[in-house]
Amino acid sequence: MASVMLAVMLGLFALSVPIAIAIGIAALVGLEYFTRFPLLVMAQQIYVTLDRFPLAAIPFFILAGNIMEVGGISRRLVEFAKSLVGGIQGGLAITCVLTCMIFAAISGSSVATTFAIGSILIPAMVKHGYPVPFAAALQATAAELGVVIPPSIPMILFGVATQTSIPELFISGFGPGFLIAGALSVYVFLWCRRTGNGKNDGDGRLSVLTATRQAAWALLMPVIILGGIYGGVFTPTEASVVAVVYALIVGVVIHREITWPILLKAVEKSVISSAVIMMIIAMAGLFSYLLNRQGVPDAIGEWLVATFQSPALFMLAVNLFLFVVGMFVETSASIIVLAPILTPAATELGIDPVHFGTVMVVNLALGMITPPFGVNLFAACQVARIGIDKIIPPLIPFVAVIFTCLMVITYVPELVLFTRDLVFR
Repeated sequence: MASVMLAVMLGLFALSVPIAIAIGIAALVGLEYFTRFPLLVMAQQIYVTLDRFPLAAIPFFILAGNIMEVGGISRRLVEFAKSLVGGIQGGLAITCVLTCMIFAAISGSSVATTFAIGSILIPAMVKHGYPVPFAAALQATAAELGVVIPPSIPMILFGVATQTSIPELFISGFGPGFLIAGALSVYVFLWCRRTGNGKNDGDGRLSVLTATRQAAWALLMPVIILGGIYGGVFTPTEASVVAVVYALIVGVVIHREITWPILLKAVEKSVISSAVIMMIIAMAGLFSYLLNRQGVPDAIGEWLVATFQSPALFMLAVNLFLFVVGMFVETSASIIVLAPILTPAATELGIDPVHFGTVMVVNLALGMITPPFGVNLFAACQVARIGIDKIIPPLIPFVAVIFTCLMVITYVPELVLFTRDLVFR
C-alpha cells in the first residue's frame, strides 16, 4: 500500500497538482483500496491532525507578519539595520540579511519575510546598482532565516509531529540562525569587494540614534514575544496572539499607517496563506496515519539503523535525502510526513531530537530556495518582476553557503544545543 500511495503522490506532483490535493488523493487511494476502513476515517483523521493547540500559532504568526508589513514596522526595521551596516561596501546587501534575521524573530515565516522585506530592499538594491537577479536571490536566501530564527512555523510543526518541546526547539534555532546570517553577510561582503558593487550603500542612511528611535517599537516586539515564551508568561501559541495584538497597536495607534481597508486586505491574505498550510497539514496527517498503520516508520527506522550504524553516516544520508525531498515537496508537508518516521531512528542512534529537528528544519528550508518548487524563489521573483530562470546563476553560491552551514550544524551539535542546555538544563 505504501509504495502505491507514494507513487500516486509523486505522479500527481509531476503533473503539477497542488500539494495538498496530491497528498489527499494518494491517501484516499490507500484508504479505499488497501484497507477495510470506512471513508469516515478520512474525516476523523483530518480532524485529529488539526485538533492540536500549538497549530493555532501558525495563522496568528502569519497575520502578525502581514500586519507588520502594512503597518510600517518592516520599513523601520530596514532603516535600523541600514544605519548599523549601511556605511560599508555591500552594506545594503548585509542590511537585507540583518533585517530578515530581525523580522524572522517576529513573523516565523520565510515567505512573509520575503514579501515584507523584499518589497523594500530589492528595489533599493537595484537603485544602488546591484543586479536584479542577485538582489532577488539574496532576498530569497536571507528570508530562509524566517524558519530558523524563532518563532518558527516549521519548528512548531516538528514539535507537534514528534512530541518534542517547542520552546526547546525555538531557543536552539538561535545558534544556527546567527551562523547562517553571519556566513551570508561575509559572502555578500566579499562578493561586493570583488565585483565593485555597493560602494554607495551609505547614501541616505539615518544615524543609528535616529533609526533606533524610529524602530524602537518594532525592536521591542521580539523582546516581548521571546521574553514572554522563555519567561513562562505565555506559551508559543499564546505568543502568536500577543504578536498580532502588539502589531495592531503599533500599526494603528502609534504609527497610524493601518486603515480598515489595509487591515482587511492583510487579514484576507493571511487567511488564504493559513488555509493552504492547514490543508497540507491535514492531508499529510492522514497520509502519515495510513503509513503508521502499515508499520512503514518502524520498517524504515530499522533499515536506517541497520544500514547506517554510526550517527555521522546516518545524518549524512538523512541530509542528502532531505535535500532532494525539499526540492520537490513543500516544507510543512515534508515535516509532517517524514519527522515521525526519521526522528525515532535518530533517537535510537543517540541523536538528540532537538538537534535532529533543527537540522531537519534547516535542511528543508533549503528547499525554499531550490528549484523547481522553491516558494521563496517564486516570491522573490514576483517582487523583482523577473523570471525564475534569471535568478538561478546568482543563487548557486547562496545554496552552497547554506549547505556548508548545514554541515556545520549537523556535525557540531553544541552549536544547536548550547542555548537549550543553558536555559532548560
